[in-house]
Amino acid sequence: MNYRMLGRTGLYVSELCFGAMTFGGEGMFKVVGNQGQAEADTLVGRCLDTGINFFDTADVYSNGQSELMLGKALGARRKDVVLATKVRGRMGPGVNEVGLSRGHILDSVHASLKRLGTDYIDLYQIHGFDPVTPIDETLRALDDLVRQGKVRYLGASNLAAWQLMKALGISEHRGLSRFESLQAYYSIAGRDLERELVPLMKDQQVGLMVWSPLAGGLLSGKFRRDSQAPEGARRSAFDFPPVNRERAWSVIDAMDGIARAHSTSVARVALAWLLHQPHVTTIIIGAKTAEQLEDNLAAPSLKLSPEQLAALETASALPAEYPGWMLAHQGQNRSPSPK
Repeated sequence: MNYRMLGRTGLYVSELCFGAMTFGGEGMFKVVGNQGQAEADTLVGRCLDTGINFFDTADVYSNGQSELMLGKALGARRKDVVLATKVRGRMGPGVNEVGLSRGHILDSVHASLKRLGTDYIDLYQIHGFDPVTPIDETLRALDDLVRQGKVRYLGASNLAAWQLMKALGISEHRGLSRFESLQAYYSIAGRDLERELVPLMKDQQVGLMVWSPLAGGLLSGKFRRDSQAPEGARRSAFDFPPVNRERAWSVIDAMDGIARAHSTSVARVALAWLLHQPHVTTIIIGAKTAEQLEDNLAAPSLKLSPEQLAALETASALPAEYPGWMLAHQGQNRSPSPK
């Protein structure tokens, strides 16, 4: 297993992170997975044995059951891992049991600590943007948790570039702990964050945690352009995240040939492509079965050639949009050797 630094911190995390969203199977998360404790113990144990030291969950996953099960699965080995969870989602019927207010954050962190069976959270992430709560209220509450030792690092998820940059600016101006990572959707079939978020993260040294690297199962190898969606597949029951299907089919066609050349799976090629991207810190993998987990765990060993990477780039490239094409055009005349 390889390890990469999380943003500008001195914290090393494995380039594969295990996501526990499939644990529990309550409510809307039943379509994602419904592993019981015995299955969770097996999957987490296998990850630990292969060198994964990074585990991610959220309080909202199966109404807290994911946190509870992950904490039990880690057991005494909790001290050896980087444990991440999130806050924002609705955790009860009350009007204030959702969002990023100071009250909800403080209530939620104590509940998460109890469920996880730990006295600190390595990476505490906001699970999205709260349009009601001022961002400075959220940041001050999170900074207090860092100062109290209940949280060690802060992260964000599902933010627009301007929201993340505003938060970073406020943190710097007021001397508050800042977001060191962004957890965002990214796949070879969904490269939208390369337009604004990737340049921002490179400039500000923010780490990137990738969720849904297989586009909700669309890149698992089970789906093809001219075939029916397989029964029982997650994407068939839960068509998320949104994907440009025509571009996705072209990407799958390209990956299929590369997979055959390496005698491997399409899913492993999709994960390997992400690991070749220099702005990626870690990829969050999840698995319903031990077989799926083993296939994902082998992704770091798959090395794509420059020619194969070029073919995948051609198949998956984003169409040019303003102001990107204008910035690229005007940037040409700043070269020391004008063409």
